[in-house]
Amino acid sequence: MAAPARLSDPLDPAPDNGTGPVDARLSAAIADWRQWLTSEKRVSPHTLSAYGRDLGGFLGFLAGHLGDSVSLPALAALTPADLRAWLARRALDGLEKSSTARALSTVRGFFRFLERRGLAANAAVGAVRGPRVPRSVPKALTVDEAMDALESVGELSDEPWVAARDAAVLALLYGCGLRVGEALALDRRALPLGDTITITGKGGKARMLPVLPVVRRAVDDYLTLCPYRLGPGDPLFVGVRGGRLGARRVQQAIQTLRGWLGLPETATPHALRHSFATHLLAGGGDLRAIQELLGHASLSTTQRYTEVDAARLLDVHRSAHPRDRGR
Repeated sequence: MAAPARLSDPLDPAPDNGTGPVDARLSAAIADWRQWLTSEKRVSPHTLSAYGRDLGGFLGFLAGHLGDSVSLPALAALTPADLRAWLARRALDGLEKSSTARALSTVRGFFRFLERRGLAANAAVGAVRGPRVPRSVPKALTVDEAMDALESVGELSDEPWVAARDAAVLALLYGCGLRVGEALALDRRALPLGDTITITGKGGKARMLPVLPVVRRAVDDYLTLCPYRLGPGDPLFVGVRGGRLGARRVQQAIQTLRGWLGLPETATPHALRHSFATHLLAGGGDLRAIQELLGHASLSTTQRYTEVDAARLLDVHRSAHPRDRGR
């Protein structure tokens, strides 16, 4: 038997997979899978790391469960009982159902990759039922909360250009419905902003978004004050040292605003994107159009916002209707 190898890959120089031993052929297949995820699926580094942890945890369990290094033939020979034992282990460890559902999805994706490459096939992986995960409803801010956040974020910094930068980032999140990663991935060549902007989102899918005048002004104000001379290939949003701005800085700004403005704990940068969609829907926006604006592959993902709006209407009814207030 080949010497056991640890699950690692040069694509991730500091992997945090924490896996058990796998043999050399499986290790090579994992490296190919990670390369495929990067080059073909175009997953983000964050997603790649999450997939690595999910697969690593699964293989680490199998190493102990099978009492040997994990190989391609061993994966092909797994039974439903083996897979249920893994799911049960995660439940005993107190892991969230949503986390286990995602891990099972990762494992199934890896097995599909192995089957397409003719390396291993196992029908049991697709037959095992994962945990039932309650359908989550996006947490949106109210219109007033969103406006307060946009108007107040500039007060967090004494540096005028930093204040203008943070205001511009939040304007893009709420005004265009961008993911924070999409906003921070913009390069200087995206300017000057016109009536629309083309964004490349998950899976390399491009979508065209309208740009409100207030968003254009916010970005222009930032660029006017920015002390760095940015070339077309440079990042649009930079930190104080001139490198591309990180998502952590935006998260910290929203966290501070939560304390200042009394915003709910669910107020995050991504909540501004949820608010964009929810407020469009409440204003009579077409669900299909909102799907396109958000870049959702499936309409069912966008339909969650109808639940948000329905919940909001129920809250208004309960607080305002004279026959409901007493209850």
